[in-house]
Amino acid sequence: MKQQLILTAVGALLFISLLLFGNIKSQKSSFPHTEHTTATFNITDSINKAKQKLSSSQLLYVSNLENSITRGDVKQQSHNNYIHLANFWKDSVKAFVPYAFYLSEAAKLDNSEKSLTFAARLILDSMRREENDLVKAWEAETAIVLFEKAIQLNPNNDDLKIDLGSCYVYGKGMTGNAAETMKGVQQLLKVVEKDSNNMKAQLILGIGGVISRQYDKAITRLNKVVAAQPQNLEAVSWLADVYAESGDKQNAVKWYEYSKRLVNNPAYTREVDLRIKALHPNP
Repeated sequence: MKQQLILTAVGALLFISLLLFGNIKSQKSSFPHTEHTTATFNITDSINKAKQKLSSSQLLYVSNLENSITRGDVKQQSHNNYIHLANFWKDSVKAFVPYAFYLSEAAKLDNSEKSLTFAARLILDSMRREENDLVKAWEAETAIVLFEKAIQLNPNNDDLKIDLGSCYVYGKGMTGNAAETMKGVQQLLKVVEKDSNNMKAQLILGIGGVISRQYDKAITRLNKVVAAQPQNLEAVSWLADVYAESGDKQNAVKWYEYSKRLVNNPAYTREVDLRIKALHPNP
């Protein structure tokens, strides 16, 4: 098996890139990673670097917001300023990481299920597309805190538990941290133990199985999802990839071809054809 082309992560990444950005981007590194870095992402340093690119007037605006909390209702002032800072980084600079940081800080101060969930899901969506492992880890950690706070407010919300599990699986789990993958799996199992037909949870459990190389379990779960949701491109893509990883070329080609019909996009077809070709290398 030529693993440099048969990448289990690619199915989901292609799916996300195609639907959200209209283009296809291959992942070049091998997957799953066998090592994970101990380096960390420093959000303060990141924001300070982003400030260096601001105009004088923009920098003055940001500095005034950061330094304007002096007395009175500090919590409410902080919340309002975090919202203004978040909107500035989103609308004026289009820099996601500072936006996500200030939005998450505002959500924690607001401490409502709605604001916590909104910020957490926004960061989770970005994390799934993020290629920088350090940023991905920071986004995962930030979203995890928010989801945990939301679950404290609504402990019976299974969707929040699935999203929390997804943070572990798609975050550090995706970059090779097996312990993080298992944390996500444990969250997801709580949901499927109550409802085995929760396909959102079954999908992420299947992906977790791929990441942890438990291919038989992954294939069982992903086939369950595809049977219930035959138009679920993400499930189909992962199913094709896990069959390729497990050495079942016939089923891998079957699901790759099926995914091409679902997408019906020339760029996607070319990318998938490369992976099909890699299953049958020249002698």
